[in-house]
Amino acid sequence: MQTWFKPAGMGLAGSLILLAAYFAILTLVSGWDYALGQFSEFWYFVLALALGFGLQIALYVRLRQVTRHSGASGKVMAVSGATSTGAMISCCTHYLANVLPVLGATGVVALAAQYQVELFWVGIAFNLASLLYIGRKTLQASRHMALMEAHK
Repeated sequence: MQTWFKPAGMGLAGSLILLAAYFAILTLVSGWDYALGQFSEFWYFVLALALGFGLQIALYVRLRQVTRHSGASGKVMAVSGATSTGAMISCCTHYLANVLPVLGATGVVALAAQYQVELFWVGIAFNLASLLYIGRKTLQASRHMALMEAHK
C-alpha cells in the first residue's frame, strides 16, 4: 500500500494546482468575487475536472513506478490536462474581450462563452478517456510485473 502514497500525493497536488490556475485566471480577468460566483455556479464541473486530472496524474505516477520508464501515457495525460484547464477557464473567456483589442478575438471569446457548459462536458469526456487509457495501461503493467515476480 505504501506504493500508492507518492501517486496519491502527486494526484492531489495536480488537482490543487489545476484549481489554483482556475481561480488565478478568473481572478486576474474579472476579480475574486466573479471567480467565486463562477465556482459556485459551476463547482460540480470544476471539481470533476480537477479530480479527473488528479486521478490521471496518480495513475501515471503509479504506471511510472511499475514500468520505470515513460511512455505515451504522459502525452495523453498532458493533452487531457490541457483540455481540462481550457474547459475550466472557458467560463471566463468572454471577459478577455475587455483586454484583447483585436476584433477577431471577440468572436472567439463570444463563441467560447456561449458554449461553456459544452466545453466542460468535452473536458470531462477527455478526462474519462484518459483515465480509462492510463488505468488500463497501469493495470496491464501491474499484472505483467506480478507475473515476472512470480516466475523469479
